[in-house]
Amino acid sequence: MMFEERLREKTEWIERMLGNYLPETDGLQKSVCEAVNYSVLAGGKRLRPLMILETNLLCGGAGYEDGLVCAFAAAMEMIHTYSLVHDDLPAMDNDRYRRGKLTTHAKYGEAMGILAGDALLNLAFETVGKALAAEKDAKRLAAGAGALAVLAGKAGIYGMLGGQVVDVERTGCPLTEEELEFIYRLKTGALLEASMQVGAILADADEEKLRALEHCAAYVGRAFQIQDDILDVTSNLETLGKPVHSDEKNAKTTYVTLHSLEEAGSEVERLSGQALAELARVPGDREFMEQLIRALIHRTK
Repeated sequence: MMFEERLREKTEWIERMLGNYLPETDGLQKSVCEAVNYSVLAGGKRLRPLMILETNLLCGGAGYEDGLVCAFAAAMEMIHTYSLVHDDLPAMDNDRYRRGKLTTHAKYGEAMGILAGDALLNLAFETVGKALAAEKDAKRLAAGAGALAVLAGKAGIYGMLGGQVVDVERTGCPLTEEELEFIYRLKTGALLEASMQVGAILADADEEKLRALEHCAAYVGRAFQIQDDILDVTSNLETLGKPVHSDEKNAKTTYVTLHSLEEAGSEVERLSGQALAELARVPGDREFMEQLIRALIHRTK
């Protein structure tokens, strides 16, 4: 089976799986439930849950057949989605389109956009908490607690949120290479690192594998963000699914503005090679993960 077909099948499976964890749209609070479901089901690559599931398989876990792993995968997508919902708000990037559709605040209003993001973050930890509460095996429960600590840490002030803070505060200001690296490592890289770590932890991977996978994800995250910088300059709304030239509109320093499109492309290639080299340190059937990394780093949308 071709990689594209396998990826489509796995992504569609994740789409169906996510629906099992979303709230019913009833009750007096149904407006926020509708906004939550709209935000999650608006499309996307489902990269982070896919990386949890595939890394778990690579490290000897049951992957798609493990309810605890699936709960973490769903929670990760909720956290990622909440970050996008808030990132699009008028106080942040003020974007009205994402994935070719109206952003949550553009469709439901700014207040509901804030509340939907809050609800998604809380729902993520509700989802994991319920799965852990149902777990009877002490070893798996301990692994789940470790995975939860990684998930919370990488999403918080020393992870994705911390990167977002610096990104917001320094918008419109010139950035050094070190400052830009800090933002990319936390804002984009942290959740990718968490995804590969969580999948590995739930498969009882050893420290050597965990370090290799964390480093792999860090390289993927930086390359992914630089490719995003490139696409913001070279793509269009129809292809990308969100406004282009938004970095220029918001006066943001990017790898492209610090260097050039040509240098940015070369850096993506270099980081791609480093990511694959780290992945090669993990024994097992790496074919799909290798193809996934290449596809993500060299994507056109």
